[in-house]
Amino acid sequence: MFKKILIANRGEIALRVIRTCKEMGIKTVAVYSTVDAESLHVRFADEAVCIGPAPSSESYLKIANIIAAAEITNADAIHPGYGFLAENSKFSKICEEHEIKFIGASADMIDRMGDKASARATMEAAGVPCIPGSDGLLADFDEAEKIAKKMGYPVMLKATAGGGGKGMRAVWKKENLKDAWDSARQEAAAAFGNDGMYLEKLIEEPRHIEIQVVGDSRGKACHLSERDCSIQRRHQKLTEETPSPFMTDQLRNDMGEAAIKAAEHIKYEGAGTVEFLVDKHRNFYFMEMNTRIQVEHPITEEVVNYDLIREQILVAAGVPISGKNYFPKLHSIECRINAEDPYNDFRPSPGKITNLHAPGGHGVRIDTHVYSGYMIPPNYDSMIAKLITTAQTRDEAINKMKRALDEFVIEGVKTTIPFHRQLMDHDDYIRGNYTTKFMEDFEMK
Repeated sequence: MFKKILIANRGEIALRVIRTCKEMGIKTVAVYSTVDAESLHVRFADEAVCIGPAPSSESYLKIANIIAAAEITNADAIHPGYGFLAENSKFSKICEEHEIKFIGASADMIDRMGDKASARATMEAAGVPCIPGSDGLLADFDEAEKIAKKMGYPVMLKATAGGGGKGMRAVWKKENLKDAWDSARQEAAAAFGNDGMYLEKLIEEPRHIEIQVVGDSRGKACHLSERDCSIQRRHQKLTEETPSPFMTDQLRNDMGEAAIKAAEHIKYEGAGTVEFLVDKHRNFYFMEMNTRIQVEHPITEEVVNYDLIREQILVAAGVPISGKNYFPKLHSIECRINAEDPYNDFRPSPGKITNLHAPGGHGVRIDTHVYSGYMIPPNYDSMIAKLITTAQTRDEAINKMKRALDEFVIEGVKTTIPFHRQLMDHDDYIRGNYTTKFMEDFEMK
């Protein structure tokens, strides 16, 4: 087992990893930028190393600085969390070259699944259902136009190196394809340094449902059932739940088997997520695979009583998985609490938290790195907390979330707490009647 793990991340996920490491008797190293010096992950790690100024390009994305921090502290493993370098194949490879275990996917695995066109081809070879679309990257606009005409509109243009909704354009008719092509390529080039595009049939009224998988070094994989992530804004998830109110036992089994087939086909090692779009007829299609821990992993942990961070560490240390699949015994909902103003188009709201009161009680979990007096920097993602409620039934979990949101007080900055409170009272949400288009018609009151 590892003696010391460096966490190459910040905020709540860094603190989350530190907690499990401490429970396992493993020493921890936090890295931080100058504006994160007062963050809780820095306070609670056994050691902390400043790796640069506020911009992530000069700190949390600076591979040389992170490797140097690992070497001077004698860390024998690095946990990347999510975001930043978690799915960077170069970082995974450099860790291997320095004989530091990367607690995540190998460089080859990240390359195969991180590039969406490559991932699609791999999944087709594995026999996993994929959305009809172009065979690999599009050579030029003329090819995009021909394939779109053959498939029929609507279609979806996607950047092969995309993420977070960047480089994605829904196109409903031929006249809009050229503008979508130009703007998507421009956005993808600016965000990822790669303007490669591919085309898929647009699935109407879709649910975004993902399957949590864990694979070991022996090529064996298991799944931990699904999470419904359909409530999203601009392709960014806002709230998640498990089990999905849209799921049937048969669909759960079929999607779980497909996810295992995907993971075992590529001999996936570690925790990962196979993401699917599910149409209104409950046909499911592979969308992408995330080769890292997900933001929303706590709801899976709550319904199957399973520490996913611990399992990541065990698998990285060579411990085989049991091979058992897990199914939800409870219902869990997560609300992402962002420092944003939901009454003003979710505009970011960095600044100082002047007062904070966190909710508690049975079935309430909060993953956060903030506290009263904490200064939220403007340099990073605006998520400051995850509020999770778990109960015997979905109705009980919703009612528990309402109560917890009412108790959750954050003053000094705007947050998405009012949005989530309103969502929990929305008739369609209460009925489980929502798709990825839900937010298009949602208005704050």
